[in-house]
Amino acid sequence: MKKNSSVPFSLFDHIFKPEKITLKNGHTVMRPRSRTPLITVVVLLVLLFSIQMTGFNPSIIIRRGSQLTKILGQIFQPDPSYFSKVWSPLFETIKMSIMGSFIGCLLALPFAVAVSANINHSKILLAVLRVILNIVRTLPTLVIASICALVFGLGTFAGTMAIIIFTFGVVTKMLYESIETVDMRAFEAMEASGADKFQAFWSAIFPQILPTYLSHCLYSFEMNIRAASILGYVGAGGLGILIDERIGWRDYNGLGTVLLSLFVTVLLIENISRFLRSKLS
Repeated sequence: MKKNSSVPFSLFDHIFKPEKITLKNGHTVMRPRSRTPLITVVVLLVLLFSIQMTGFNPSIIIRRGSQLTKILGQIFQPDPSYFSKVWSPLFETIKMSIMGSFIGCLLALPFAVAVSANINHSKILLAVLRVILNIVRTLPTLVIASICALVFGLGTFAGTMAIIIFTFGVVTKMLYESIETVDMRAFEAMEASGADKFQAFWSAIFPQILPTYLSHCLYSFEMNIRAASILGYVGAGGLGILIDERIGWRDYNGLGTVLLSLFVTVLLIENISRFLRSKLS
C-alpha cells in the first residue's frame, strides 16, 4: 500500500484534513487523520484550568502526608472499650434503614407503574410525574435529611423519612425502566378482554418484574445502611452522631471502633443480600 505525502497547510489541516491513500488496485480512499493530538491538548488545557480554579496544590499533600498516616494509624487501632457506646446508635441505623427501605420500596411500585411509558399513555401526565421524580432524585440524601430534620425535628424519625424519600427515588427510577422492557402482549390481551389496567398489570406484568423489583429493594437496603450512618451529621440520628462527635474530639481510636462496627454490619448485610439476590435471579 502506497501513501501519497503532502505538506499540511496548517495545524488544523494536519489534524482534520483526510489523508489520501492509494491502494494497490489504483483506487484512492480518504482516511481521517487521528484527533488524538487535539484531544490530548484539550484535556491538558482543561486540567490546567481546573487546577488553577480550584487552587489544587500537590505540595500540601506531600507536606501533610505524615499527618494522614498518623490519623489512619489511630483509626486502625480501635478502642475496644468504646464498643458499648456503639450498639445503640448502630441498631438505630439498622432500624432506620429497614423501615425507610420498606416504605420507600412500597411507595415506589405504584409510582413506577404510573411513570412507565408503555402503561401510562398520557404524555402530559407522564411528563409531570417524571419531573417530580427527577426533582426527588436530584436532592442528595444529606439535603433531604436536613429538610426532614427542620420539618419533623431532630432524631431518627427525620432520618427514616429521608431514607424513605431517597429509596423512593432510586427504586422508582430502576423499576420503571425494567417495566418498560417487559413483554406487553399478555397485558394488551387482558385489556382487550375487558380487564382494567390494574388487573392487567397485576396478572401479566407484575410476575415478570417481581424478581427484579425485590432485587432493587435489597440493593437499596444495602445503600441505605451506608447512607443512614452519616445522617447524624444533620441531626437525623444513627451512627453519624458518634462519627461527628469522635472527629470533633479528635478521638480517632473511638472513630475506628465506630467504623469497624459499621464495616462488619455492612459486610454481613451485603453477603445476605447477595445470597438472596442470587436466589431471585
